[in-house]
Amino acid sequence: MPRLSSRICSLSCWLGALALLPALGCAPPTVQMGQGPREYVATDYESVLRRWTRTEDMISMSALDNFLTATATYESWDFRWAYAVRYAEDYRLTVDQTHALLQSSLAETQKYHQFYVALYAQRRPWSDLTAENPAWIVRLIDDQGNETAPTEIKRIVSPTAIELTYFPYTTPWRAVHQIRFPIITLDGRPTVSAHAHWLGLRFAGAQGHQQLLWQIEG
Repeated sequence: MPRLSSRICSLSCWLGALALLPALGCAPPTVQMGQGPREYVATDYESVLRRWTRTEDMISMSALDNFLTATATYESWDFRWAYAVRYAEDYRLTVDQTHALLQSSLAETQKYHQFYVALYAQRRPWSDLTAENPAWIVRLIDDQGNETAPTEIKRIVSPTAIELTYFPYTTPWRAVHQIRFPIITLDGRPTVSAHAHWLGLRFAGAQGHQQLLWQIEG
């Protein structure tokens, strides 16, 4: 029975993640890293969320185990703009409140790269990146050879209505994290090169490794 139950949980997690993927057979959309004003309305949020969200599975075919399912949303300038517009609509913020929220959120993109990450593992402790001896380490990478460790990994133990609504792949079977990486290294180099064709998250451990990639347009 425990094995059957874990299979059901695994299936639920996969279905939740698949709901955010493009149509079968289509490559993930490219993303634009440029800043500047956007003209989003609240109903645009779901499509923007899909654009900035990636999911990958690490599966052992011999043992039929799903070692890790990782889903992550890169909270970029573009994503934050759409998020703020949706939030302002939902909570009926005033124009001044919306402007303050937007400016505060966008300012964070000048300090760090932030990701909302939900992990499912066949063995629940493996999905906790804040464990004393985590099963996985995570790095920010790009195609120019840059690899950066996070400055902060925060476990969101009890997701609120906001996380459950705005990041619908959040489920009781997933460990949810907020992960931040620096924009600039200690020696003054950008952690994601201006010449990068893609950036990504790499999860690596004794069971293997997987990468979530965002192809950069242009």
